[in-house]
Amino acid sequence: MPNITIEYVIMIPLLLMQIFVFPMAAGWLMNIWVDSRRSIALQDAASHLGSTIQQLYFTLNHTTVSTVTATYSPGLPPFIEDCYYVGNATLRPISGAALGSSKILQIRLVLKTTTIAVTESVILGYNAQWKSSTFVSNSTVAVISAQKFSNGTVSMRFGQ
Repeated sequence: MPNITIEYVIMIPLLLMQIFVFPMAAGWLMNIWVDSRRSIALQDAASHLGSTIQQLYFTLNHTTVSTVTATYSPGLPPFIEDCYYVGNATLRPISGAALGSSKILQIRLVLKTTTIAVTESVILGYNAQWKSSTFVSNSTVAVISAQKFSNGTVSMRFGQ
C-alpha cells in the first residue's frame, strides 16, 4: 500500500506540470519564433527599400541625366503578417569625413502593433538631399520620389 501512495505523490506534480508548464513554454517559444520571423521580413523590406533608394539616386546622379523628376514604387508587400509598417529616413554626413564627401541615409522601419523595428543604412553621394517624409506600406503613395536639379543636386523623399 505505501508504494501506491508514493507513486501518487510523485506523479501528481508531474501531471500538473504537463498540464500547465508545457503549454506555457510552447506558447512562449512560438512567440519568439513569430517575432523572429517578422523581424527578418521587416529587415528584408528595409534592405529592399534602401537598395531601391540607392539605385534611384545613382541613376539620376549620372552625368547624362539632366533635370528630371521620377517616382518609383519599390514593390514592397503592404503587410507583414497582417501588420503594416511605417518608415522614415534621416540623411547625415559621414562623421569625420571631409566636406563634400558621401552621406549616409539611415532608414528606420517599424512594424505597427508590435515592438519590432529595424534600421538600414545606405551610402549616397555628396549632392544628395532628403526631404523629411514618412513611408506607410499600405498607403496608395508608398513610393519614392526623386528630383534632379540643374545644379546636380538630387532631392529624394517618400511619397509624391
